[in-house]
Amino acid sequence: MAQRLISACLLGQNCRYDGASKPAAAVIAQVAIWQAAGDQVVAVCPEELGGLGTPRPAAELRGGDGHAVLAAAARVERVGDGGDVTAAFAAGARAAAAQAPEALSAVLKANSPSCGCGRTEIDGQRRLGDGVFAALLRQRGVAVKTDEDFTRK
Repeated sequence: MAQRLISACLLGQNCRYDGASKPAAAVIAQVAIWQAAGDQVVAVCPEELGGLGTPRPAAELRGGDGHAVLAAAARVERVGDGGDVTAAFAAGARAAAAQAPEALSAVLKANSPSCGCGRTEIDGQRRLGDGVFAALLRQRGVAVKTDEDFTRK
């Protein structure tokens, strides 16, 4: 039995910063296949696990991607007032990873400052880089994909 981490918003949980979800039919279908095969699917929202409420102000990475945040070389700030939420994002990433310590793969929400894989919002622009949770998982050897990987032709 494999453990798999999934961004909770992709499964229809209203945990995004705006209080909504982003259910992804292709991800939900794949989750059903994994569960039928006996895999354990663990839905997580790192931002909620880091103590940030829902809804919450949008946030973005400043000065680098999630790898830089984990190395204390960048920050996560609220959009609008610039409030520092770096500690909450880092704590949430660790708490989310702890929900499935044996996970070998994850499907995460594209472009999120927590879950973005390969591209995310950095310094006000979509750039190459990982979100904080995605970076932590990659550092632990977990294979990460986004919902967009399931919908591309």
